[in-house]
Amino acid sequence: MPKRYPKLFSAEQANRLIPTLELIVRDLMVSATFVRNRLGELRATGELVSKSSLQELVERYPELDEPSTKMAQAVEQIEEFGCLLKDIDQGLVDFPFDNGGEVAFLCWQFGEKSIEAWHPVDSGFMGRQPLPGARKTWLN
Repeated sequence: MPKRYPKLFSAEQANRLIPTLELIVRDLMVSATFVRNRLGELRATGELVSKSSLQELVERYPELDEPSTKMAQAVEQIEEFGCLLKDIDQGLVDFPFDNGGEVAFLCWQFGEKSIEAWHPVDSGFMGRQPLPGARKTWLN
């Protein structure tokens, strides 16, 4: 098993994580939206004129502390499961799996009730292919 992917999932294992991931990703999306909106407000008023590190921003604007901490914790939780967060806005999470001797990703998007697709490691979301027997609702 490659070091990069310490855990390989079956579709069944990935599906068991979806209810938990729904909650984590939903909270992550809410926190990210708050931070993004607040930073947009600060830019619009001219208060935020330079590129600062997140730590500097949190020190200057304490209201960013809780949501940025929640974001970091959510990402850490997802990674502890052995999953890869690919996109916060779309709620994309990949699960490494053995696709006939080659590592590929089972692909889940926030709102989907089960794993229905996979893609090669190098193709990303646009290369999604249906799992055998999947409902293919993600094609619509």
